[in-house]
Amino acid sequence: MEPFLRELAEDGGAEARLTLVALAAVNTGGAGPETAADDADGAAAAAAYARAAEGLVGTLPEWVRRMGRVRCEGAWYGKADPYGEQTLASLSFRYENGKEPHILVVGIDQPNGGLAVDALVEEVKFLDDLGLWPADPGVVAGRILDAFELGDRIMGTAVANTLPQVRPLAIARARGVPGLVRAPGDDTMSRFDELPDLPGAREAFERLAEFIGDRPLWWSPARVSQFLTSWLPREAIMSDAAVAAMPEVLRAWTRFSGDQPAVLRQIDEDAPRLPSLMADESLAGISKRIAQRRL
Repeated sequence: MEPFLRELAEDGGAEARLTLVALAAVNTGGAGPETAADDADGAAAAAAYARAAEGLVGTLPEWVRRMGRVRCEGAWYGKADPYGEQTLASLSFRYENGKEPHILVVGIDQPNGGLAVDALVEEVKFLDDLGLWPADPGVVAGRILDAFELGDRIMGTAVANTLPQVRPLAIARARGVPGLVRAPGDDTMSRFDELPDLPGAREAFERLAEFIGDRPLWWSPARVSQFLTSWLPREAIMSDAAVAAMPEVLRAWTRFSGDQPAVLRQIDEDAPRLPSLMADESLAGISKRIAQRRL
């Protein structure tokens, strides 16, 4: 880095000066360091970029002074596809002079834990085709940063070819959002108020909430089948009433989650087997077997 910065400084041309200012604007310290050493390295690099660009802004066109100086004007979040296997987190920005409105959109994978797999910067009208709902900017920015940090911890993550180019800008934009909330919860489950009036329905919904966890927008035929034929028999201890109520609870949750016909068909296919699967002790996992012995 240092030899490159020296070469730019010695060049002194408009392009070199612009490059130094741009590098200082986008290098503000790492992308969510995992250790104190990483944090120190990121701060040292940011300081080096800032020193190299010191005093250069005034020698360049006026628009350079606004580089990186944006304010967040809104946020949106929702499904990228009918089953929520990928979610979209979007933030809108505008520069200090009120011009150049734009949005950042980050695709967050759900089946593999919630890591960032794609990102782009577009005009605000791009939102019209996404079908997202308004959300708290600090929460959405926190989700974006969490998604990038998760991806940093996983080797060999499959991401879009365009992600590396947008990643530094996406992180810098998200970090600058006021009221940033890291590891934000999701209130989707708490907004569900269509529980069937059946014995055992509340107990059945509690098991569903346990399975869904912090990724409530992901609800696909494959996930339904996994829940009914694998997770429940392996992990859950349920009353007969809850087992009987589970199909209707799942249908109600599916209507709330987008009412996808393929999901409803999967429930119809797998639900009749649930009582026999729950009664098959050979399918129980270790934790379930230990819990059953304590009852």
